[in-house]
Amino acid sequence: MAFRANYHLPITMNWESTYAIALELRRQHPDVDLEQVSLQQIYRWTLALSDFEDDPTLVNDDILSAIFQDWFEENLNGK
Repeated sequence: MAFRANYHLPITMNWESTYAIALELRRQHPDVDLEQVSLQQIYRWTLALSDFEDDPTLVNDDILSAIFQDWFEENLNGK
């Protein structure tokens, strides 16, 4: 079976994918003021990501804070 060189498998995200989640949230919400974003908002936005596939009950504040921190650092360094 042959595959095209530009064929990509779909990437799924889970709660361990904090950096990938942060990048996707940053892409989907480019004008958001992070000082106004709560951990609950990050939780809701993460669950709404089409490539997110994990149990919503497995999250905790440390994971949500890590997503926030990755997003914050990308805004500082990635612009």
